[in-house]
Amino acid sequence: MSNRTESPASRAPELAKAYEFHALEDRWRQAWLDQQTFAARMEEGRESFSIVIPPPNVTGVLHIGHALNNTLQDILVRYHRMQGENVLWVPGTDHAGIATQNVVERQLQTEGQDRHQLGRDKFIERVWAWRTESGGQIINQLKRLGCSCDWNRERFTMDEGLSRAVVKVFTTLYRQGLIYKGDYIINWCPRCHTALSDLEVEHEPTAGKLYRIRYPYADGSGYLVVATTRPETMLGDTAVAVHPEDERYQAIAGGRLRLPLTDREIPVVADPHVEREFGTGALKVTPAHDLNDFEIGRRHQLPLRSVMDENGIMNEQAGRYLGLDRFECRKRVVADLEAQGLLDGIEDYEHGVGACYRCHTVVEPRLSKQWFVAVKPLAERAIAAVREGEIRLHPKSWENTYFDWMLNIRDWCISRQIWWGHQIPAWTCDLCGELVVADQEPGQCPKCQAANLTRESDVLDTWFSSALWPFSTLGWPEQTRELACFYPTSVLITSFDILFFWVARMIMMGTHFMKEVPFRDVYLHALVRDAQGQKMSKSKGNVMDPLLVMDKYGTDAFRFTLTAFAAQGRDIRISEERIEGYRHFINKIWNASRFALMHLTPETVGFTDGETTALSITNQWILSRLSNTVRQVRAALDGFLFNEAASLLYQFIWRELCDWYLEWIKPDLYGDSEAGKAETRSVLLTALEITLKLLHPIAPFVTEEIWHALPGARSSLMLESFPEPRGAWERPEVEAAATLLMGVITGIRNLRSEMQIHPAANINAIVVCADAIRRETLRRQAKDITTMTKVERLDIQEHGECPQGAVSYIFEDLAIFVPMQGLIDIDRELEKLSRERDKIMAQVERIRAKLENEKFAAHAPAEVVAKEREKLEGFLATSAKLDENMARLRELGGQAQ
Repeated sequence: MSNRTESPASRAPELAKAYEFHALEDRWRQAWLDQQTFAARMEEGRESFSIVIPPPNVTGVLHIGHALNNTLQDILVRYHRMQGENVLWVPGTDHAGIATQNVVERQLQTEGQDRHQLGRDKFIERVWAWRTESGGQIINQLKRLGCSCDWNRERFTMDEGLSRAVVKVFTTLYRQGLIYKGDYIINWCPRCHTALSDLEVEHEPTAGKLYRIRYPYADGSGYLVVATTRPETMLGDTAVAVHPEDERYQAIAGGRLRLPLTDREIPVVADPHVEREFGTGALKVTPAHDLNDFEIGRRHQLPLRSVMDENGIMNEQAGRYLGLDRFECRKRVVADLEAQGLLDGIEDYEHGVGACYRCHTVVEPRLSKQWFVAVKPLAERAIAAVREGEIRLHPKSWENTYFDWMLNIRDWCISRQIWWGHQIPAWTCDLCGELVVADQEPGQCPKCQAANLTRESDVLDTWFSSALWPFSTLGWPEQTRELACFYPTSVLITSFDILFFWVARMIMMGTHFMKEVPFRDVYLHALVRDAQGQKMSKSKGNVMDPLLVMDKYGTDAFRFTLTAFAAQGRDIRISEERIEGYRHFINKIWNASRFALMHLTPETVGFTDGETTALSITNQWILSRLSNTVRQVRAALDGFLFNEAASLLYQFIWRELCDWYLEWIKPDLYGDSEAGKAETRSVLLTALEITLKLLHPIAPFVTEEIWHALPGARSSLMLESFPEPRGAWERPEVEAAATLLMGVITGIRNLRSEMQIHPAANINAIVVCADAIRRETLRRQAKDITTMTKVERLDIQEHGECPQGAVSYIFEDLAIFVPMQGLIDIDRELEKLSRERDKIMAQVERIRAKLENEKFAAHAPAEVVAKEREKLEGFLATSAKLDENMARLRELGGQAQ
């Protein structure tokens, strides 16, 4: 697949003693960019694989969620690139309307200015200047993470091509009757001065009050009690509603009430929307300040009365409360109601209060002229795409959530009252009021031919342009070569929390404009939390900075940790201790490779034969395990089971390749047989090459460095072929024999360790095995066993009992005995173990006392208490092991317990 030419990157003839990742990562990062290794190909006859990056906000910096998301994408991109496919990973950033405007407005404030003083055009220039100067930060951080995007194709949701696509989509939907402008209750942020979609409002349980207000009957015969959490909006009431089947109020439906604190009368209407169980079952109706009330108002032709302005200040419709802040007005209204005897009661009430997702100001439902997309017709095709399997969600459990939301979807408010963003392509004739929506600025009004038209000042919701991302980034509305080659994209990897913000909208726009789904698979990853499972936040002080972590432990260790814990549907718990553990894993690979390179020669070539029966059992075993591991890793990556892929590689590299194979082959490498050396070198090189290829998508830097230190001229590892399983190498009987040998070796080593026999002491061992075939395998490989366990004499028997003064170990159907005579001083060892146990038990008592202390239990952080409990369990386990070893020694010495 690759031309095996010398890489221009520095080649290390040998690996450094320690894995120093800082300089190495910088060198390879630059080499990959210089060599255009990430550039997309569009070659005939090849499969295509494409991903569009979830565009981070241009204001953003790399956080732990970005790191997870982009690591998983990069794994798939490198995996498919190594399979010889045409691969494109499109990078880019989102213009992030509200967030970016807020950044620049804060800058202006420090200069004693605001955007209104500057004017719209100058302000937009200022935002573009900020973007040019500071907006590329997160892109450089993604490069630092090792992301192999085609950086020559970086896009921005406000660049010329995407802006053209946005205008095309808007005007087309408008002509199709799917975009309209109308009165509606929108979520309004008084701080950001813009409308928010339902998804941009965060609802948090809040301790509030429920106010019971007396609405007098117009004829003076009594009053009706109405419950509300927002008494200040009462000034905009135009009715009270009751349920038509509520027997308590059937007699008054159609009657009239006097609105408290005003001189107005309002009707009582019967409407099935009313919840009879809430409050008193009588609902105040404020059509200009509540969506549900707005719908009731439509059904009953009620007038709209708005009592607040865009800043959340009471307006002239609020009468004597004019000029008050909405919350101050609430206090005044309640006081006045109480003074007039119209407050029936106040009770504590917890309810969900909506807040702006950007500035966290309490959102105010407000009547406004806004632009909307009628999404129900678009949603039908998007629902079918998932239901019929054109798009697969991973994990599948998200499908029900997706359907529930899509089946109950509301029209999407797409206009925002800010300046930074795609200005809506609509103009109003100053003379006749005609509304004109067009791709280009109209020269005159099509109705009256007047030349003066005023452009709509609102911009589009940021998510509108993001919804077009899979096809707009490939050149649409032009029919480009990229669009033909890479659309639909292959997979989308994103966080579950933007399934509706972004994923659903991309599906709706893609199926409508491209007549095809935007991607085939959607992998929804969970949240990254701290080690105790808590959400990371600055206020808790548990935020992990990916840049600092990569500086401390290396990018590969960080990437491997994220991958190892990325189980479908489960939140990821991460800690520096875990990352440090995988740093040891990366070091293990480095040291194993250094050992291998000490024994490989420039002339060594890898083992390529299909048949392995002529090889030693050790070499047959590692090739068999390699092929099986290749098969399992490929299956895991194909199924988006990233944690399984990482686990398989960890187990194979650490346990099988390093702990067993490299130890097992030392006699061959240091022995006198040249044929044995040559065979083992060849297999060792192949094992290392295949392992590096398997690991490369997850840990690209260390694998690339080691790859170029191996014998032979080498191109970039990411351009090599990803390993395929070799069925001829797979030998179940050899793996079974190796498992048997490892079990016996482990048993003897464990007995050595537990009985604290000196490492240099030669011992004797007896293995009792009733199975003739397994017994023959042990006899054939007896030299391996004795060499790896320092056993002087090994007896392999069909039958036998544990000799007097011997310790035993059971493995499957085998019994292993090691006679202890002359190996240890039992009394001395007992005394030593007893002292050690006393120290452990002192620690146990200290921790128990701390945990039983009521003050400690009440005031210590939960994670500190958990840590102490964990320590206690560890000490108790150690104590139990010491007791077990002491009992064994007493038994050997014939002493009573």
